[in-house]
Amino acid sequence: VIMAKGFGTLRSDNDKKVDENTLFGIASNTKAFTSAGIALLVDEGKLDWDDKVVKHLPYFELYDPYVTENMTIRDLLCHRSGLKTFSGDLLWYGTNYSREEVVRKASKLEPAYAFRTTFGYSNISFLTAGLIIEQVTGKSYDEFIQERFFKPLNMQRSNTSITAFGEDKNIASPHIYYNGNVMPINYLNWDNVAPAGSINSSIADMLNWVKMHLNNGVYNQDTLISGKSHNEMWKPQTIQEISNWEQQMFPSTHFLTYALGWETFDYHGRKIVTHNGGLDGMISQVIMVPEEKLGFVIFTNSASSLTFVSMYYLLDMFLNEFHH
Repeated sequence: VIMAKGFGTLRSDNDKKVDENTLFGIASNTKAFTSAGIALLVDEGKLDWDDKVVKHLPYFELYDPYVTENMTIRDLLCHRSGLKTFSGDLLWYGTNYSREEVVRKASKLEPAYAFRTTFGYSNISFLTAGLIIEQVTGKSYDEFIQERFFKPLNMQRSNTSITAFGEDKNIASPHIYYNGNVMPINYLNWDNVAPAGSINSSIADMLNWVKMHLNNGVYNQDTLISGKSHNEMWKPQTIQEISNWEQQMFPSTHFLTYALGWETFDYHGRKIVTHNGGLDGMISQVIMVPEEKLGFVIFTNSASSLTFVSMYYLLDMFLNEFHH
């Protein structure tokens, strides 16, 4: 680690400083933990990437009997269900439904595309994958992540629920812009969609997670995920569109794909593995350039585009592609 540093304050209305141990909600950067959990269970022979979802969750049902029968764990992890982006999010967002209830109610969602043809970002798919982890291991998703990732990776500050904050004072508050002012807001509880977005972590902890990935699933001589399964997580699965604006802004990017809990694209001739996360008032980004053994994590406690700008600035700087 060459730098782990905080900037600014925990809240806009006090001057307590952010540091490398400050907790932030990482939102959808949780998804990679869920796919890594599946990878780990594939290694243990407890399931397969291409197992049918109904094999593990008999109650699972979607808009069409064929899709219900044929949806695989791999489909869940790469956003190709046929549902449109964020479809069904109001089933869990701010509701009291349990994890299982959210998945059961998703059977009523109307598809936007044909099955396996088009990228449609689905939180409910990742929730379903998390329920498969629970089913196969007999542990809650939260216990599983704690035991299999937070503990061996020495991510001592990290948790899967805002209910774990307790008396902790080193927590960044989310902020929104309202009438031209920045104001702190409370965290919304995301426990019922935990496998898609509920992890809270710090820069220091997340850098251990990045180290493990840059080392193909190995951390401090401890193999958490086999090279084979790790490789599988970073293989392109679903093609995403590159808009005309993106083609102009990033002429060296020719491909944008979703892998298993990660996004991959090419930039200045290197493969980039990344994901972002957004919850009310917070944005996060995890970025890796595997062939350069380079990785970084950016957290913000406001809904700003800083993570996006910083990602490209840092990539340009490290890949020596500054063109003044």
